[in-house]
Amino acid sequence: MKDLRQAKKRQAHNLRIKTNVRQTYKQAQELIKAGKIDEAKPVVMKFQKAADKAAKVKVISRNRAGRKKSILMKKLNPKKTASA
Repeated sequence: MKDLRQAKKRQAHNLRIKTNVRQTYKQAQELIKAGKIDEAKPVVMKFQKAADKAAKVKVISRNRAGRKKSILMKKLNPKKTASA
């Protein structure tokens, strides 16, 4: 019985963390897509912090956190092509 109560608490806690990560990721993507780069930078930093914390306590995998951060940074700072 005690184990079941603990599992439910952990599940709720992990769900809150996952939801926060997912929401900040979507928010950052929307800002970048809208072209609001200056507004997106603090949101991206907030996402990176949330993703790292979630990966640290194994709510999401380290690879997933790294992949999502990489995707956002590529969108935030697109490669500038050198003109001939």
